[in-house]
Order: sequence, then structure tokens, then C-alpha cells
Amino acid sequence: MKKLIFGAAVMIGSLTYAQSFGIKAGVNVATMSEKGYKETNARVGFNAGVFANLPLGSSFSIQPEVLYSQQGSKTKDVIAGKEFSDVLKLDYVSIPVMFQYKIVPQFYLEAGPEFNFLASAKNETKLGGHTGELELDSKYFNKFNFGLGLGAGFDITSNLGVNARYVFGLTDVTKEDPTYPVVNKEKHRLGTFQAGLYYKF
Repeated sequence: MKKLIFGAAVMIGSLTYAQSFGIKAGVNVATMSEKGYKETNARVGFNAGVFANLPLGSSFSIQPEVLYSQQGSKTKDVIAGKEFSDVLKLDYVSIPVMFQYKIVPQFYLEAGPEFNFLASAKNETKLGGHTGELELDSKYFNKFNFGLGLGAGFDITSNLGVNARYVFGLTDVTKEDPTYPVVNKEKHRLGTFQAGLYYKF
């Protein structure tokens, strides 16, 4: 029993020693699912936050993150000869939990769930040279959104690396609106491509 306890203590100690923390930032390219938003284009934004990398062995690790993530969609049109754009700005506090597998020491693949909590919902319109922004009522949007992330990363140095990830939104970002029963039938899911840099301390 003493040997077992001692072995567990050594293992926990080695994992604690090997864990690393860091910061990351990058670009988001977010789109809304075609159902309900057939003419939408991508909204380009950013993501930034912190992470902890916890080794589970020589090749496996788990990486929880806390990010501020700009998502949403964009619609373009021409009205009376003037360019018109409508941007749905949905910003989230995102908590991805990625399970990473190292194919080689510098390159890894990752997959895992992402938990998103709505921070703000705004609508920006542009017509010609005029711009307006409106705070949207949060009652029309679900405060929680769940997704699945798949990606890969490469350690350029022992501290600096690059990462790319696509997050598939699995839940509806909008709530049912009794005023528009037809819209209730449509599911609005987000899909977000992310690419950026990370730095481990």
C-alpha cells in the first residue's frame, strides 16, 4: 500500500511539473448554417484567451481554454444602387476542452467539446457611407451554445506555436419567437474556423 501511494504521488508530481500554461490569440471566420440564413457570408473577428496544457502521458494531453470569441454572420446586398451589409455580432466566452495527440513531438491533432456562453448580441448595418449598431434583445438568443472542435497545431519552438481549429456548432443559437412561428422551424447553428498563435510559459 505504501509503495502504491508513493508511486501515485510521484506520478502526480511529474504531471504537475510537466504541465504548462499559456496565452493564445487568432482570427475567427464564422458562418451561420444555411437553414434560415441562406444568403449569409462569413463574419471575420478574433479570439483571445488563456489555456493550461496537462499531459496524460508521453503522447496525450488535455488542454482546457478560456477564450473571448467573436462569431456571427454577415449579409450583403445592393439597395437603390448602394451597397448594404448587415452583420450579426454574437460574442461568446468560450471554454474548449481539447484532447490532444502528438503524432511527432512538434505536431499534434486535437478534438473535444466547446462550451459557449453568450456575452453580447449586436446588429450592425451599413448603407453607403452610413453605419448604425443596435444592441439586440438577448431573449431571442440562447445564452448557451455547444460545439465540437477539431484541429491541429505545431510547436515552432518550445514556447511558440501555431494552431488551426474548426468548431462545429451543434445547438441552435436562437430561441423560438412566437411572433414568427415559421422562423421557429429553422435551426441556426454556427460554424467557426480559427487560426492563430499560442505562447507557453
